Amino acid sequence: MSEIELYSAVLCPFAYRARLTLAEKQVPFKLIEIDLQNKPTNFEEISPYGLVPLLKHGKFRIWESAIINEYLEESFPTPPLLPKDLVQRAQARIWINFADVRLFAATHKLLLTLEPLQQAEGVEELSKYLQFVEQEGLQKLSAEEPYWLGAEISLVDLTYYPWFEQVAVLEHFRGFQFPSGLNRLKKWYETVANRESVRAIAKPKEFYLKHYARLQSSASVIS
Repeated sequence: MSEIELYSAVLCPFAYRARLTLAEKQVPFKLIEIDLQNKPTNFEEISPYGLVPLLKHGKFRIWESAIINEYLEESFPTPPLLPKDLVQRAQARIWINFADVRLFAATHKLLLTLEPLQQAEGVEELSKYLQFVEQEGLQKLSAEEPYWLGAEISLVDLTYYPWFEQVAVLEHFRGFQFPSGLNRLKKWYETVANRESVRAIAKPKEFYLKHYARLQSSASVIS
């Protein structure tokens, strides 16, 4: 098997989800950490967008985290991280898309703004998204099961988990408060956080607060 290389960055939640997928599938890989504030001079020759994650599998390169994860699912089908049923698989893709175009996009926007009114609007937006996840996602798809789609972990769980590990950044720097009453969501988080693949690479909130400390005086964000 050709060696897999994963280009990552220490705070990047998108690279994190690819690492979790590789870990869940027990696929050996070489991790290459990139300082996005001081990129290697040849990095754009490796990553066309100049971003992480980027996966190299032999002579092939794959970028965009959702696509990387689906590539890994198809290349290493055991254990499966997407359901076989086509409707359930479509549901998985819907929620992965929601994470990227709603939850993570709103988070990035909130971290970039220093204007108090825009911050308040961003906090409200995130709260609504989490309530939507609770009611339309977890409650309807797997109310009595441990994971997003039921009894087994999936790419949906691995997509969302990194956001929750870094939520202390939003609480500390942007005044975000986790909405009350999201009991299913909290239980889901505890379940995923206790998986061996997660515990092996998880970082404490102090780690993230230290690295994001410059957000207090700067609009730049480490991605």
